Amino acid sequence: MKNSLQYHAEGRPGKIEVIPSKPCRSSEELSLAYSPGVAEPVLEISKNPSDVYKYTSKGNLVGVISNGTAILGLGALGALASKPVMEGKGILFKRFADIDVFDIEIDETDPKKLIEIIKSLEPTFGGINLEDIKSPECFEIEQTLIKECSIPVFHDDQHGTAVIALAGLLNALEIAQKDIAKVKVVYNGAGAAGISCAKMFLLAGVSLENLYMCDINGLLVKDREKELFEEQKQFMKECPEANLVEVIKGADVFVGVSAADCVSPEMLKSMNDNPIVFAMANPNPEITYDLAKKTRSDIIMATGRSDYPNQVNNVLGFPYIFRGALDVGAPYISEGMKMAAAKALAALTKAPITDELKKNYGGDLVFGKDYIIPKPFDSRIIEWVSSAVAEAACKENLASRPREDWDQYRLELRKRMEKYWA
Repeated sequence: MKNSLQYHAEGRPGKIEVIPSKPCRSSEELSLAYSPGVAEPVLEISKNPSDVYKYTSKGNLVGVISNGTAILGLGALGALASKPVMEGKGILFKRFADIDVFDIEIDETDPKKLIEIIKSLEPTFGGINLEDIKSPECFEIEQTLIKECSIPVFHDDQHGTAVIALAGLLNALEIAQKDIAKVKVVYNGAGAAGISCAKMFLLAGVSLENLYMCDINGLLVKDREKELFEEQKQFMKECPEANLVEVIKGADVFVGVSAADCVSPEMLKSMNDNPIVFAMANPNPEITYDLAKKTRSDIIMATGRSDYPNQVNNVLGFPYIFRGALDVGAPYISEGMKMAAAKALAALTKAPITDELKKNYGGDLVFGKDYIIPKPFDSRIIEWVSSAVAEAACKENLASRPREDWDQYRLELRKRMEKYWA
């Protein structure tokens, strides 16, 4: 797209810059910012490491890190080519949660070496957002870093998608009047996003017995065990091999994190009443929104696109999850913190909409089939989601800087973000 290239190239190339947070306009200020004044915080931090959060930007700084092995839906184009995406992530962190970012593109594909490199960067950051790292390596990389680092490490391709999808599922089930413990859920796509979404659905109450996961070769079954990686094996079925056409019959929920146009109208017709379809392949979904609505008038549908209702957009999750985790000093992002984020998003969708939302989105948004997930430009998200995440961390005794006055915290968040919503 010509407009995209122009957007990235015009003026100062790229999308992010570093701006000083302290004045440095005089010789006195220079001596405070650097030598000799800078020695004082150095000595204090050496005596008390937690003072790094008092005297430096670490507590509001996230490293957005990739090796470029799975860039968007474009594939392994390398670390250098991943930089526009990582800079874009930086904009979203800053614009929606006032979090500063350094994007770091690492030219290393060996998982163990990559882990060591990222781990060595821990002193710099308050948290690390992993991005566009291919599966199955991404699982080992994230889990090892979570265990070995004392700051939050979060692979957004996995958990960001999972949090937003779960929020949408909870609301869609309520609208369809279906029991989460009884619905048949079919996944197409058994990579990072699919596996993480499935795990969150199970934590929320979906039965493993009722969850079916397919990849490009069909249903994950016991007979295929040798070709599957470890994270896929928990979803294997003790049944004959089957393809998506067969598996989707009678399903209540379809979750697609796979490829365009792999679901036909006939397959959609074979699903249960009031089918819930999350067709999240980008840029083109597993079945187009218009075709799906034409085929099933009772469908509740979400996609990954902004030009249709119910966009599963990760920007609804990662900035606010990190904001809450950073503000209370959580050493990692727990399943409880992710669940709190999903439930907060689901609840916000039912709250009366604001005049701001009416202006941004051209009319009323009413909780229902076409509004099961909040819109990205809802300024209330940070208050709802970040506070829910921070409170969950405190309840789980994960906070090194715990809080108790949540009304005050929400007010602080609102004031912090006023400059972005003015």
